[in-house]
Amino acid sequence: FFAPTYRFGTPEDFMYLVDILHQNGLGVIMDWVPAHFPTDSFALGQFDGTALYEHADPRQGFHQDWGTYIFNFGRDEVRNFLISSALAWCEHYHIDGLRVDAVASMLYLDYSREEGEWIPNEHGGRENLEAIDFLRRANDLVHQYYPGTLMIAEESTAFPGVTKPTAEGGLGFDMKWNMGWMHDTLEYFQKDPIYRKYEHHQLSFGMLYQYSENFTQVFSHDEVVHGKCSMMLKMPGEPMSTKAQHLRLLYAMMWMWPGKKTLFMGCDFGQSAEWNHSGSLDWHLLQYIDHEGIQKVVRDLNRIYLEVPGFAAGDNHSEGFEWINSSDADNSILTFIRNGSEKTDTLAVVGNYTPVLREGFRVGVPHLGLWKEILNTDAREYGGLGYGNGGGVMAEEVEWDGRPYSIKLELPPVSMGVFRFQS
Repeated sequence: FFAPTYRFGTPEDFMYLVDILHQNGLGVIMDWVPAHFPTDSFALGQFDGTALYEHADPRQGFHQDWGTYIFNFGRDEVRNFLISSALAWCEHYHIDGLRVDAVASMLYLDYSREEGEWIPNEHGGRENLEAIDFLRRANDLVHQYYPGTLMIAEESTAFPGVTKPTAEGGLGFDMKWNMGWMHDTLEYFQKDPIYRKYEHHQLSFGMLYQYSENFTQVFSHDEVVHGKCSMMLKMPGEPMSTKAQHLRLLYAMMWMWPGKKTLFMGCDFGQSAEWNHSGSLDWHLLQYIDHEGIQKVVRDLNRIYLEVPGFAAGDNHSEGFEWINSSDADNSILTFIRNGSEKTDTLAVVGNYTPVLREGFRVGVPHLGLWKEILNTDAREYGGLGYGNGGGVMAEEVEWDGRPYSIKLELPPVSMGVFRFQS
């Protein structure tokens, strides 16, 4: 709880690693696990021969899913131990953020338990009041002593106010993993494109709750282990180039959708195999265009994210997003606007989710003038077919999608185009 395992080096070695990463412009966010701990006798479990850190009653103190002990958040000593751990990573190692694991299991006393396997709180409810108080306290103290440090919740339920300030009754996290968006989007993309028009709502539904929290979209290690397949092999179709086509579109959708981005290592170049914790990533795959192209798309998406003023800043503000057309299910096309700081930072995002080339397709836009094509996931550089719009199009005074102007596009199969207003 206060140092990395010695198997990887000393605390000073880790401090050096973080310092070098900082010198090269890389922040470090660490996985922090205050929800539960191993039952090993050499560690915290039954530390003095009694239930010191955990509850004595297994209905409160034992996690059935993971075979681990649950911290007794009602004890001041336990809370102080855990909060000291969080502060130590910030103070001694200069960590930039903590991703708090399994928050949902902390919030509910009946998490993954049947009736009779849990004890209600003092009010007869299912909420773990001591854990909620602990999370608020931990977030407040980290923010007080280390302003700018990110506290990120891996929280999979609809518990309200996860990213709301504690002064307003929230838990005080900076961000929350958007698990709903992840599940809906993956379920949609794994379908054969011929059926996607019947599931169009899975792409658009997330906007109904997008601004209820400060979300980060996430494809984590959990999605590429235990027989779930890699991100590449989740995609439909054959050969591998078809799967890569879908994955490029998926990542473009992820980056253009409001919210921050979390992508697990290896997913950024479409590793074919699931993640193996005992081996290295399959870097040799970058000799193939299908994998190199995915890496280049992620690179260029990051460049857009950094270079368009106000784009990233608008992730958690509803005025940064406008639908153009969210209901074109028959064509499986989804279009929306991302607003930046200035008029010339406006982005029109056009996604074609079926393998059909659509020529002369009109999309309504808010401004008359040149719209530069700053991303085309079907570009040959990425391993695509090379269809597109020649780098940009002029808007015309043709009303479309309820807007006064429109652009006439060639939409490559299974692709996303991003157009930035110029003048």
